[in-house]
Amino acid sequence: MTTAELAPLRAATRARALVQVLRPHQWVKNLLVFVPVVLDHKLFHPETMARAATAFAAFCCAASSAYVLNDLLDREADGRHPTKRQRPFAAGTLSPLVALALIPGLLAIALAAALTLPSGFQELLGIYVVLTAAYSVHLKLVAVLDVLLLAGLYTLRVLAGIAAAEVRFSTWLLAFSMFLFLSLAFVKRYNEVAALSGDAAEPVRRRGYVRGDREWLGSMGAASGYLSVLVLALYINSDQVMALYRQPLLLWLICPILLFWISRTWLLAGRGLAHDDPLVATVRDPVSYLLGALVALVLYLAV
Repeated sequence: MTTAELAPLRAATRARALVQVLRPHQWVKNLLVFVPVVLDHKLFHPETMARAATAFAAFCCAASSAYVLNDLLDREADGRHPTKRQRPFAAGTLSPLVALALIPGLLAIALAAALTLPSGFQELLGIYVVLTAAYSVHLKLVAVLDVLLLAGLYTLRVLAGIAAAEVRFSTWLLAFSMFLFLSLAFVKRYNEVAALSGDAAEPVRRRGYVRGDREWLGSMGAASGYLSVLVLALYINSDQVMALYRQPLLLWLICPILLFWISRTWLLAGRGLAHDDPLVATVRDPVSYLLGALVALVLYLAV
């Protein structure tokens, strides 16, 4: 092919690489900002939903800037990984200079969106940006702290949704989120460790774990998930539930549904059938959609 014919193909390849490095499939995590809106029964309040949608957009841009920074710093380690070597910076599809333009540009868009929301949201978004940068630069190398930070970043999105939409704050939601997301963070690390071949002392590149930590990660992760169900059970008996739901006893049906989902998630991880990111795996899993629909039905009947 001539140079003129190859030019459109190269442009298309770079465009795909730009989309890939932003990781739009990961934006599903940012839907967590809508969780407190739904639980406060404000789903059909246009102004509240508009603020939550703006918060979602701000987090998508901020998260993508963090992904770009992470891929830039990890490009050498990713180049030796069986699947991550296809990432644009590791594969050489994009120049590192592209990251130097993308990161501030995405953060500027996130800041512009945040300025239209309450100051509490702006502070939480700032904390998110600082923590994700610290995670990419160093904290991902610190065993245990890394999973606590990942769980905290998930929970921070929920808190940001509360601040942006100005809905009611619940300590029960905070406790439930922390334990559930800690379990998912352990799933992520478990999958990375399980993908290694070699002896028990084989280290995970750019992580603080070795292959022999797999069983420990699995036990800690499953325990965290089941603790989140315990928090949910205690919440169902609280006065707050009595004020929000006419049929609170129906909420007990959510407990076995959640227990099934957590147990199944860890079963798939143990069999090596889970996606690296558990939330992405959930989005691609028909069973999770069915379980989510059942939870939604229970909440509707309980209101």
